[in-house]
Amino acid sequence: MRPEDLTARELASHYGLEPLPLEGGLFRRTWVGPRVPGGRAAGSAIVVLLSAEDDQFSALHRLPADEVWHFYLGDPVELLLLEPNGSALTMVLGHDVLGGQQVQFTVPGGTWMGGKVAEGGCWALLGCTMAPGFVPADYEGADADQLCARYPQAAERITGLCRPGVPTRYEDAVGPDPEPGTSERG
Repeated sequence: MRPEDLTARELASHYGLEPLPLEGGLFRRTWVGPRVPGGRAAGSAIVVLLSAEDDQFSALHRLPADEVWHFYLGDPVELLLLEPNGSALTMVLGHDVLGGQQVQFTVPGGTWMGGKVAEGGCWALLGCTMAPGFVPADYEGADADQLCARYPQAAERITGLCRPGVPTRYEDAVGPDPEPGTSERG
């Protein structure tokens, strides 16, 4: 079967994807590295499905460590990056590498990031990898008003990539962190 013949539902079923708490999209953890001193996993990875049809997007968030995004299948994804220095840029993940799209991109730790399937697209299958491995305390969701004030040039995009009423921290949504490295996310 060709990728363009697949549907988001078929991919979600095939990979056993479930809703990604707070951030959005559907996901499954695919790898957790060995424990390192301090009890945290050396690294972790997830597969993620974003879908325009189901309003499944990656809400603006930031992490303390670098996160590598990998593009696998589907339509291009626009990844909004709000850098600590006040600049805002958009990175497009997709297969048109000669047209400027990226199949792999590393978001530096501390950078606000959020993404959605590009206008006119249906879905995208991606992967995200972190080292050290993700723990729920790493995740910081965005407050749209605060980010719009800091990055007025990207206010419309910021508003579209936030989830009003959704907690910005895992502990506010599901309680304190479990044992380090046991979280569901990559």
